[in-house]
This record gives sequence, C-alpha cells and structure tokens, in this order.
Amino acid sequence: MGCCSGRCTLAFLCGMQLISILERQIFDFLGYQWAPILTNFVHIITVILGLFGTVQFRPRYVTGYAVWLVLWVTWNIFIICFYLEVGDLSKDSDLIMTFNISMHRSWWMENGPGCRVTPVTPPPSWAPEDHRYISIAGCLLEYQYVEVAHSSLQILLALVGFIYACYVVKLISEEEDSCIYSRYSVSG
Repeated sequence: MGCCSGRCTLAFLCGMQLISILERQIFDFLGYQWAPILTNFVHIITVILGLFGTVQFRPRYVTGYAVWLVLWVTWNIFIICFYLEVGDLSKDSDLIMTFNISMHRSWWMENGPGCRVTPVTPPPSWAPEDHRYISIAGCLLEYQYVEVAHSSLQILLALVGFIYACYVVKLISEEEDSCIYSRYSVSG
C-alpha cells in the first residue's frame, strides 16, 4: 500500500523537526545549557516515536507525539519569554538554563554573527581564577534574538506537526475500523 499524503507529510515534518532540534542541541551543548539539553533530548526521542508510529500505523505513538508537542510549544514559549525578559524572567539568571552548575550562557552570546570578543583585563578581584571575563561588541544579531528565532521555528514545526498528527491518528483509526468492518461483513 502506498503512503497517503497525510502520513508522508507528517513523516517529513518529523524529519524536519529532527534536523532542526539536532542543530539546536549541538549549540546548547556548546553553551552548557543543561535544561534545554535535557528537554531537547526528550523531544528527539518523542519525535522518533512519532515517526515510528506514523510509519508503522501505531495511533498511540502518534497520539503521544501530539500530546508532547503541546508541552514542547509551552517550553518554547517559556524560552522566548526568558530571552526577551518578560515579567520577572532574566536571561542573566544562571539557575534556569544551567541548573546553577556553571556560569555559561548561550553559545550565541560569544559566537553570534559579527560578534567581537575581547578579554577584560584585569579581571575583577572577586572573580574566580578559572573564569575568563570578556566584553562582546559588534554583533549583527544579539544572541537572545537567535535563541528566540530557534524557539519560534520549533513552535511553527510543532503546530503544523500537531495538526498533521491529529489527522494521521484519524486516518489510522478509520483504516483500522474499515478493516474490522470488512472482515466481519465478509465472514458474516
């Protein structure tokens, strides 16, 4: 049996989500952003399960994928609010993204397009010796906007994926129902 367009589209969307989240995961690893790393990992596993459910006609896997996408959109909205400092959120807080384990920030802070990093000498007297203090200037795009763009792309892919996941669950369920009905009508 050929691939119906809804299933093929959902499989394509899952592939796009995997590519985009793997790219994001790499940069979160480079920036030691532990909360996003863990969340991205769960997303990767869930997208793989959703892809498996789509290919193997497993509506429960696709339903689980759709439920996760709601949580994923919520997480990405939080990330956008965090980097845009909505309410009491501050992008300079170590606790939220790194679990207060390190003083790292987004990898894009130092390595964004056009950014020039210069060391601050001498470092402050209170500064630990194993940390370097830098000044960043000349960025064409501030790091928080790069992070917001990443999250916005994830939200877009998740919303379209959610719509197609619901559609595919409906298709698979109807196909299962028609198979059961035809089996009983032939033998009856």
